[in-house]
Amino acid sequence: MASDGANGHSGVDTGKYIKWNAEGVEKIPPNEAEDIKAVADMINQMQQKQINNHRHCYSGTHARTQGIVKGKLIVKELPQHLAQTLFSKLAEYPIAMRYSTEPGDPGIDDRIPQPRGLGMKVFNVQGEMFDAGKDFPTQDIEFNNAPALELADAKTTREIFEIRIKYGDDKKDLYKQLEARDDTDLQKARDQLRNTHLESFRMYSQSAFRFGDYVVKYSLVPSGETQKKAHEETVDPDSHPNNILSQWLQEFYSKHDAEYLFQVQFLENLDEQPVEYAGTPWDDAKYPWQTVAKVIVPKQESFLPSRKTFWEEHIRLDPWHGLKTFQPLGSSNRLRRGVYPASAGFRHKMIARKEINVTSIDQIPDGGFVTG
Repeated sequence: MASDGANGHSGVDTGKYIKWNAEGVEKIPPNEAEDIKAVADMINQMQQKQINNHRHCYSGTHARTQGIVKGKLIVKELPQHLAQTLFSKLAEYPIAMRYSTEPGDPGIDDRIPQPRGLGMKVFNVQGEMFDAGKDFPTQDIEFNNAPALELADAKTTREIFEIRIKYGDDKKDLYKQLEARDDTDLQKARDQLRNTHLESFRMYSQSAFRFGDYVVKYSLVPSGETQKKAHEETVDPDSHPNNILSQWLQEFYSKHDAEYLFQVQFLENLDEQPVEYAGTPWDDAKYPWQTVAKVIVPKQESFLPSRKTFWEEHIRLDPWHGLKTFQPLGSSNRLRRGVYPASAGFRHKMIARKEINVTSIDQIPDGGFVTG
């Protein structure tokens, strides 16, 4: 990938950046609402399978927690085109980050290559929020180690979930269904991702977001030398245990701080950088990444039982919990707006736990017993 260096692309405003509310940025297709409702129902069906298999209910995706850590997001002085939304002024925000494995099975083996996720909750955020999060000053941000999202829009998600529910227990039959599709390579890519240290991955938004006046995709780039070195090692299915990724993460954070660069990639050409379809990466040679902030996570215990339990049972990470100037865009994000509340509502009902919208990082436990 271009612009993976420690400094990213310094960047100036090219004058070609497309405004977030320009014609054509979002085009809502017919029947999308029906697709979203169908996906929400299927997510709940997958969660019922969790209950059947594990006698517990988790989120519909990213069910396997690999670690949860606390750190800070540091914004320094930026040129005007980068000084947008969350990054509009000098600031140091407390953050909590959860590393996860994407599928909805909390027992999935770490030795199986799969997409890995990272969810970030940013605290002490000021500005006009969407109604869902207007009462708590946080910004939720999601990342994935795959640059493109195979669930590229609501219609595709509905089709793929139908296939996974029917054939997901038999990879041969599943692949037979996927190979009949036009996007076979995109759908299979999730099983071919590099299986390595979680703290060493470059993480992507996959979908597009409003960025103040503009539109971007965002990325979190490991900048610590130890993190970058760790990327050279991969999981060995024959010698490593089934929880190797959590073990590696614990070992790393017991000895090292983590450092990341938060970078953005601007929308300049809707033909080459689709917003509605999240299955196409934006060419970073033509549309380079630019650094807007730094993330520092000090060494700590990354697998505290109290944090894991509190997060899994009480917290919902949702990109629609945040600033209007950081609005999620495109079909996959409109899907999230409908599906995430449905998934969280079912989960909290089935485990008899209340959703807690934390307003301070101190509410996320540092040890002891969960009291929420």
